[in-house]
Amino acid sequence: MSQDQNRQAEDDFEGGLDAESSEQEDQASASESPAEKRRQAEKQEDRKLPSQAAAVHQHLRKDGQKELSRDSMALLWSAIAAGISMSFSMVARGLMHAQLPENGTGFMIECLGYTVGFIVVILARQQLFTENTVTAVLPVMSHPTMVNFGALGRLWGVVLFGNMVGAALSAATFLNMPMFDPATHEAFITLGHHLMEKSPFEMFSSAVLAGWMIATLVWLIPAADQAKVWIILIITYVMAIGGFAHIVVGASEMFYMVFSGNADWSDFLLRFGLPTLAGNVVGGTFIFALISHAQIRGDLEAQKERKQGLIQRRHKKNHDRKAQE
Repeated sequence: MSQDQNRQAEDDFEGGLDAESSEQEDQASASESPAEKRRQAEKQEDRKLPSQAAAVHQHLRKDGQKELSRDSMALLWSAIAAGISMSFSMVARGLMHAQLPENGTGFMIECLGYTVGFIVVILARQQLFTENTVTAVLPVMSHPTMVNFGALGRLWGVVLFGNMVGAALSAATFLNMPMFDPATHEAFITLGHHLMEKSPFEMFSSAVLAGWMIATLVWLIPAADQAKVWIILIITYVMAIGGFAHIVVGASEMFYMVFSGNADWSDFLLRFGLPTLAGNVVGGTFIFALISHAQIRGDLEAQKERKQGLIQRRHKKNHDRKAQE
């Protein structure tokens, strides 16, 4: 088998359709509407793939390719918007904390506020570090070239910077404008102190689990259909109950602590920022994405072998036809 044939077989797997069936599908769908054609194409792609896991992987990989190719300024503005939107988690939880009794029931109810920012950001398709950035890892794993690694680094850097800018803007606005009563401001500070109770290693460890859970959320969403909100709510609610550190949600709280004089920049960077960032990346990217990619490697190899067989038969048929002529 030549390298060109191997490459063609791999590309057929990535696309999900073999060459012989695609011509027939094109003819059958000529009279259908564009929307119906897209739906039929997606169904055909899923049927051609060897497993449902491979179908989800392909969907996320395509999303990741789109993210890697986006303009940096578009990424930046979307990431800033996401950083602002994620502050809704701090606001909602702080408002609930200020009004609820300090007992187990009050804690369980206030944790629902933590989910608000994630629901807004994910449904609005804004650029959130640990969410959109996870999908971008899959095409890099499929084609680990220096160009792809460079594009991934650009995406991560721009999105993380934009999220931090948005979180800082939100915290400064909440602190300096008369939006909340003193009880709510105290609730924001209480949330920040609770976050800072962890040691750097504890912060890292909880962030690994948070990164894993957000990556799991990303994997579930393509199949969630109308249940997306429930999937987001359940997973992020568990994150809130467990106190698992997330770099963007926690940044809103830590910026508020720094700007109000209740923490300094060394607390922000050394106790929270670096351990949480490392944990989110390890849990969400290296562990989850690697395992998710590994589970379809066998499917990929089996599909490549099938495609290679089709290519060989097609070449043999062409060769025989030319010999007869």
